[in-house]
Amino acid sequence: MRLVLQLVARLLLIVALCLGAATIWATFDAYRSVDRATAASAQRVAQALQGLYWHELLLRSSRIREHLVPVPEWRTVETVKLIAPGVCVEFQPATAFEKPLCGQSQGIGRTPPRWFAAIVPTFLGSHAEVVRPISPRAAAAGTVVATPDQAASISLAWEYVLNVTDVALLMAAAIALLASLAIAHTLAPARTIVTALQRMARGQYRTKLPRFRSMELAMIGGAVDALGSRLEEATEQRAALTRRLIEIRDDERRALARELHDEFGQNLSAILAFANTIETASARQTDNGIAQDARMISQATHHLMASLRDALKRLRNPLPEELGLGASLVNLVDSWRSQSTTQPTIQLDLKGDLTDISGPAATTAYRVAQECLTNALRHGAAREISLHVERCAGEDGVLLIRVEDDGGGDAARVARSAGFGLTGIRERVTAAGGSLSILPARRGLSVAATIPLAA
Repeated sequence: MRLVLQLVARLLLIVALCLGAATIWATFDAYRSVDRATAASAQRVAQALQGLYWHELLLRSSRIREHLVPVPEWRTVETVKLIAPGVCVEFQPATAFEKPLCGQSQGIGRTPPRWFAAIVPTFLGSHAEVVRPISPRAAAAGTVVATPDQAASISLAWEYVLNVTDVALLMAAAIALLASLAIAHTLAPARTIVTALQRMARGQYRTKLPRFRSMELAMIGGAVDALGSRLEEATEQRAALTRRLIEIRDDERRALARELHDEFGQNLSAILAFANTIETASARQTDNGIAQDARMISQATHHLMASLRDALKRLRNPLPEELGLGASLVNLVDSWRSQSTTQPTIQLDLKGDLTDISGPAATTAYRVAQECLTNALRHGAAREISLHVERCAGEDGVLLIRVEDDGGGDAARVARSAGFGLTGIRERVTAAGGSLSILPARRGLSVAATIPLAA
């Protein structure tokens, strides 16, 4: 999952938790606001009745002072205005047949769902009535008792929750959108860093990243640049070391070829001369057994000399230094074709101008073609082999060598092989700054090497 989506998902979870907490707080505050409204209603009515009480007390100063209030005048529209909606107020001690005076409760709030009406009283409890004395200095004046309507309080709480939730949802959506845009903008340079790492994986180590404003991304960018520099230096050092090792190996091969030619070649020639002399001398005798043995020695010597010549061809300097890449590849294919009529068909396809290709690039291309043809002929059951060499156009120029056969084989197993042949061409191609790939073909294997000519 992408990092941006993870951060946005976590942000949405936090917003949802905050929204739930805000809803719970709004429910609690709205439900308890009814208690505050009840207390305020009781206090306002008590103050109004206190003024009425002292007014009646002054009018009846010479008469009996009990039961001065309530008087019929207290149940007026002005008194109703002092009572909050959903709250009922009554006077204690109440007179006979007197009903509580209630504020307007019709149409208060919105009708809550059943689950809300059942949950709120269970967790928040019921409302308590509020008692206020009419006059602190006259206890006989009576008290005012205010009682809230439970259904009205739940309806008010539900309406308040809906209003708060609407605003909270809009704010949450705006916060989530803006925060998501900010997160995406902040993490946008990460794609640039990933692209640079992918180019480094393909061998383009000198990948300069732009300067990032974020300190953490700037540190990552600096580390990537430093890593690319170190990888390029290490690759150059390894390529130089590989080239040096190849040069040393080629020198040893040439020295070995000289030793084989001087020692084995002369000795085999001497053996062949002795065998011919023996065969000529024994031909005058009646016993042909010695002549037969001499001819067998001659045949074995000729076979050894042919094997020696083949080994010397592989050990000596490659033909590109003498004939050029194109002519040497033609000579290589012709030599394989002439060895036996049972050999598979070898097709050679040369594209582009190969005349000016020389030096390490030509030597590497020849060795790759030579080793791939050898493997296809000796280790496979191919009936047809194609050698394709192409000089690709470009700013620096690239040489492509591809050998395909129809002899089957497991490309993955061959790619994991640690044989000397494949290891050698891998080293050569790497030293030249190229790449080697082993892939399955239509009916066999395909070995492709890319060699940059600028290297």
